[in-house]
Amino acid sequence: MTAAGPPDILLRITARRREHYGVAAGALEFPVTPSPSSPLADPATNAFLAALAAQSGRAIIAEVKLGSPRLGSLTGSFDPEELARAYAENGAAALSVVVEPDSFFGSYDLLARCRAASGLPAIAKDFVVSARQLEEAKAAGADAVLLVASLYEPEALCRFADAARALGLAPLVEVHDHADVEKLAGAEWELVGVNNRDLRTFLVNLSHSISLEPHLPAAAMKVAESGLRTAADIGRLRQAGFDAFLIGESLITNRDPGMKLRELLGR
Repeated sequence: MTAAGPPDILLRITARRREHYGVAAGALEFPVTPSPSSPLADPATNAFLAALAAQSGRAIIAEVKLGSPRLGSLTGSFDPEELARAYAENGAAALSVVVEPDSFFGSYDLLARCRAASGLPAIAKDFVVSARQLEEAKAAGADAVLLVASLYEPEALCRFADAARALGLAPLVEVHDHADVEKLAGAEWELVGVNNRDLRTFLVNLSHSISLEPHLPAAAMKVAESGLRTAADIGRLRQAGFDAFLIGESLITNRDPGMKLRELLGR
């Protein structure tokens, strides 16, 4: 008998998000009124993109999350608003807030509070199955939203990206492998991230970013996500062509996140 493979955490999370928003199993919920293709988000009008462009090559998107499937709940172990302020005071370009409630213990209210406390532009990290999540992100003060490419067929990915842009949100399209990258063909993208953590197993491999970078859309700002722990990691990925770096656990689990952020920035 062969050993069972690792559980697909991503499938479990998205199934719960569909249940929460009343979306049928395997389905997606788009805006009731389809919008025409929206122009790309632009640093001139989007604070998140402007912040990354201003610090290109050294821009850190510092993350607030109250737990994860690997870490369990961190609720009560730190003050998220105080953490967000520490990020702003110690050089973060932007904020990432994980809003998914069941596996990451987040909420859109958490996003609103951290955005207000830090003054930093923020991205809402969720597993989007309904256009209502984009509307909730906008209402909470988000400037950008995460779209995990593996959840969608190419047409659906473009529809959610257009719906985000129509709300004034910059879509950060997250890829993990070549199959995800292929979904970007034939369209323009302003912001593409490579997640070094496989969301199906939560294993981390920094070489994912480096191996995929040459295949990413040339005009897009490029974000390396997950598993970055040292200034050398950032330097290596900067050399590979990345503009920004989304960092969570190495900050959240540090006794002094502000000091760790300065260390990562080489200050």
